[in-house]
Amino acid sequence: MKLAGQSFWHFISDDPDFYMRIIEPMGHNARAQNETFLLEYSSVLNILTARFLEGFSRPDGKIDWPKLVEFNSKSNAKAL
Repeated sequence: MKLAGQSFWHFISDDPDFYMRIIEPMGHNARAQNETFLLEYSSVLNILTARFLEGFSRPDGKIDWPKLVEFNSKSNAKAL
């Protein structure tokens, strides 16, 4: 048996209108989770960007491509 949408929620709750009542609480929860995710995501992005810039940028701010290619391709490449 494959159920989706209203049929699924009716089956598990025995309430034909349950699918409408869970929309608002789910939206609030999703909003809170999204805010937490965005904070964590931006933090990790900043850390990774800083590590990349420390390891693979030239003094003029441009990417040091030979150093980056060597890091990715050399047989004994080491992590930052």
